[in-house]
Amino acid sequence: MGWGILGAAWIADRAVLPAIAASRNGRLVAIGSRNPDRAQRFATMHHVARVSADYEAVLADPDVDAVYIPLINNLHREWAMRAFAARKHVLCEKPLAMNASEASDMADAAHDANVLLMEAFMYRFHPRMRAFAELHRDAQHVEASFGFPLADGANYRLRPEHGGGALMDVGCYTVDVARWLMDAEPEKIEATARVDPETGVDMTTSIQLGFAGGRTASLWCSFESEERQQLTVTSAGGTAVLELPFSAWRDPDDPYQLMVESFGDAILDGDPVALPPTHSIANMRVLDRIRIAAGL
Repeated sequence: MGWGILGAAWIADRAVLPAIAASRNGRLVAIGSRNPDRAQRFATMHHVARVSADYEAVLADPDVDAVYIPLINNLHREWAMRAFAARKHVLCEKPLAMNASEASDMADAAHDANVLLMEAFMYRFHPRMRAFAELHRDAQHVEASFGFPLADGANYRLRPEHGGGALMDVGCYTVDVARWLMDAEPEKIEATARVDPETGVDMTTSIQLGFAGGRTASLWCSFESEERQQLTVTSAGGTAVLELPFSAWRDPDDPYQLMVESFGDAILDGDPVALPPTHSIANMRVLDRIRIAAGL
């Protein structure tokens, strides 16, 4: 299966391009970027056949079957829609869109074009995470945290118009894992956030979710902490902790490679994707409700 990359983003270089190159069912065909020098460096490093100064050329390439979109959050919908119009399958970075309405539009357009759409929540494909989730389906309380320091004022994550903020960038993981382990949508949401007065984005957000049957989740995300990732599940049988639940790379499994192979299999075999758009829309709905609850 031929892959095209829309944008020379850090995550594409560090994780997804190597994953596609190492995959058993995919090959790197083309990369497009508004920074052609950067794209050329990526192409040389990862043996991408063609480099273009724009994204449209990648979408027009007949050898490209699917595209990976690592662009800033407010561009996900626009370029996914253009990819669907070109009849390309889309693997899109998280969060899928700026809100649930955009995510629904994307899912509808993919369905109408008869192509596949999947959000790139790579952590869901890691065998260690999948085994942990399978063992703790009886969770009564979930605690999930994801934080790291971000001080670069030029980073798009600190721009509200680009869909920035801790909740959208790393909080989306904590919401997703809580919904996964609870196998349900929250009935009650409470949230507080510390908003940077200069950037206007949430730097730290704390969330309380209430599920049916009295089950609960406590979630925390931040751009102003030391590097922190932890998942704790409490059930009648005790408490279990998983460190680094969201970004363990090549230990020895590479969740990015497993993700792109799963997506490629769905395309080649005509099967549904492992993480359907309906799930991503539901996750965006919870993020929307959290923003309202926190006054963001």
